[in-house]
Formats: sequence, C-alpha cells, structure tokens
Amino acid sequence: MRALATWSGAIAGLLLILVGGLIQAAAPIPTASGGWNLTTLPITLQVPALLLTALVCGPRSGMLAAVAYLSLGLFQLPVFQGGGGAAYLLDPGFGYLAGFIPAAWLTGKLVRQQGMDDLLGLFGAAVVGLGVLQVCGIANLLLGALAGRWGPNLGILLFSYSLAPLIPQLLLCCAVALMALLLRRLLLVES
Repeated sequence: MRALATWSGAIAGLLLILVGGLIQAAAPIPTASGGWNLTTLPITLQVPALLLTALVCGPRSGMLAAVAYLSLGLFQLPVFQGGGGAAYLLDPGFGYLAGFIPAAWLTGKLVRQQGMDDLLGLFGAAVVGLGVLQVCGIANLLLGALAGRWGPNLGILLFSYSLAPLIPQLLLCCAVALMALLLRRLLLVES
C-alpha cells in the first residue's frame, strides 16, 4: 500500500511540476486606492510545485517526481524553460534543475523525521529545500566559471538565476506551507 502511495504521489508531483513550469507566478499587491493589483513575479510555479509535492507526499515521492521531470527534459521533451535535451546539461541554469532531487528529498525528509505538522515547520522545510536548490545552482555556476564557460557573465548569471527570484520564491514558500498544511489535514497525512 505504501508503494502505491509513493508512486501516486510521484505522478501527481510530476504533473504539478510540469503544469507549474507553464504558469507565471503572481502576487496580489495593495493599491493606493484600497484595491488590489495582481503583479506578475519573475518566476514560474515550478519550484513551489516541487516543494509542495515533497511536503505533502514525502521524500520518496518528491524525489521520484524530480527524477522523472529531469528525465523527461533531458530526453528531448520541451519541459524546461528553454526546451529540453542533453545540451541542457551545459546550461547555466541546469544546477538549479539538478537541485530538484536533493531539495525534494531533504524537504520531505525534514517533514517526516521532525513530525512537522504546523505552518511554521512546513515553511521552514520549504525554505531549506529552496536553500538546497540555491546551493546546487550556485555551485554549478561557480564550477562553470572555473571551467571558463560563462566568461565575464558570472555576476549577471548569479543575479538572474539566484538573487532576482529569491524574494518571490521565499514569498511562495509561505503559500506552499499553507497549502501543504491544508492538504496534509485533508488527506490525513501522518508525519
């Protein structure tokens, strides 16, 4: 029964990640007139979908969903932002994609081991997962710079891949934690 739950969570997670990669994130911002404007953020809902999968379905399902997503993209299906294929291994952003696997595993493991079933604990686990993504991506950029791949563009790449999306991703970690809490209670997920 547990294997069925793992695989069904992984398939649901893969679908969430695929759809999340197609949707531009947005946040409601209050206006001076007392209303609200929906402002687009410079990220998609792909990372929040990954974190939500790990928080709700656990480390195995999250990791399997991440492996399936990377496999689809590397085998020529255009699921990555710029398409797909093995050439993506040399893309500056590939380190962040490769970070999906350890981020999903660690996020899910934290929730399971620590018994986090409160909003703050789920938020903390999501932030740790986001941190893992950042570390993997930055490590890839630094290794590429040492190999001379990016030329003088390392600063620009670090800003566009790490710093610019960081605040919106942290904001979405709040939403992911809230959604995870509601889904965990609705689905009667045990910590």
